[in-house]
Amino acid sequence: MLAFIIRRLLYGLLVLFGVLTLVFFIFNILPGDPARMMLGQRADQEAIDEINRELGLDKSLLYQYALYLNDLSPISYHHNNEESATYYKASKYGGTVFLETKTFKWALKAPYLRKSYQSKKEVSTILSESLPETAVLALTSILLATLLGIFLGVISALMQDSWVDKALLLVATFGMALPSFFIGIIFAWLFGYVWADFTGLNMTGSLYEVDDLGRGEYINWTNLILPALTLGIRPLSVVLQLSRNSMLDVLSMDYVRTARAKGLSIRTTLMKHALKNAMNPVLTVVSGMFASLMAGAVFVEIIFSWKGIGWEIVNALEKYDLPIVMGAVLIIAVIFVAVNIVVDILYGVLDPRVRI
Repeated sequence: MLAFIIRRLLYGLLVLFGVLTLVFFIFNILPGDPARMMLGQRADQEAIDEINRELGLDKSLLYQYALYLNDLSPISYHHNNEESATYYKASKYGGTVFLETKTFKWALKAPYLRKSYQSKKEVSTILSESLPETAVLALTSILLATLLGIFLGVISALMQDSWVDKALLLVATFGMALPSFFIGIIFAWLFGYVWADFTGLNMTGSLYEVDDLGRGEYINWTNLILPALTLGIRPLSVVLQLSRNSMLDVLSMDYVRTARAKGLSIRTTLMKHALKNAMNPVLTVVSGMFASLMAGAVFVEIIFSWKGIGWEIVNALEKYDLPIVMGAVLIIAVIFVAVNIVVDILYGVLDPRVRI
């Protein structure tokens, strides 16, 4: 089991390294002048050259890539020359220096995602403020999709070929076919505008809002309903169909028929024999979908003005604020890889054949 876990961790690190490399080269071959974006169009050349030197933008692309890896690495190398792009500043990198000589030092630190070109804030600070909102939205959506999808999938399997089964399959087909941005627009217009007096919901709104009466920031949970429903429709449809098909396969097994022949009730047979074995493929799909929801909530967050990572990515792209975009992509990649590693380990525990 330990060897299985180590292999999965190594595969995850290789995937992250590939994503990191791809993100860096894609965004650094695009046209643009980060120094002028940070200082403004009226900045003098001397100030621009100073920013380029500090960021290492006056060096070759491969050298800049090495600097980027050094910034992200938890163990980083720093030259003691203040003119060097790798010069260590505690206010910039944080962490602690564990080895120092006259010419260089090694530091143990958190990954440094650099600063926003526009706001000059740390990218890690910006993303840490928006990540919880995306996490709440994705978690609510996947819980809704999983619980309701499994329940409806079991009902559909037990009532195979009935009008209920056909109606649920039709709904699931539409749920997978319709794009989330289209469903989001319909939901926002229908429940947040046409039926707003009846539902009490708003067309737009984020998790945290500021009280007009001056009582400060508060959490508005009603704003979560429409984006969570919108984001959860597609995974709900997938889980419904997968649960139905998996349950039908399990119900046709000999041990289930034997349990029924011994006089066990359908409820006992489902809970103790069928449901557990039918949930293995559902677990794999749900985990991957949760990671995808963290990354794919961009359109939903824009439609409902939900200030999560997707909202930050779109705003950063409009302003050409590449450090935020690069940092957000890396955070999403880390979440995606981490979730898949955890699921692989859980799947290995549930089914020992996976470890081979």
